[in-house]
Amino acid sequence: MATLGSTSTLEEIVAAYADNASYAEDGSAEKARGFVTACRLLLLRKPRRVSHGGAEIELDLSLIAKELEAAQQWSAVGGGTAGGAKYASFRGFRD
Repeated sequence: MATLGSTSTLEEIVAAYADNASYAEDGSAEKARGFVTACRLLLLRKPRRVSHGGAEIELDLSLIAKELEAAQQWSAVGGGTAGGAKYASFRGFRD
């Protein structure tokens, strides 16, 4: 997975956002970290309001902020294989 940074294009950031959005379904801590980075960069790079030819579009960046928070919480509680409590199953131990 390529690392995003200050020289990343908006297209690269959006692609990383899409590629890593399935972090929870895949149980991937690495994807969660990539998703968090993409969210942070989108919040920095995406304008809140865009006007062109008399038309105006307003973006709700709070939705990206909520996605960022959800990914951070998922990682903090041990989502995927990164950290978190592990419990052994003793089901059928005496069988």
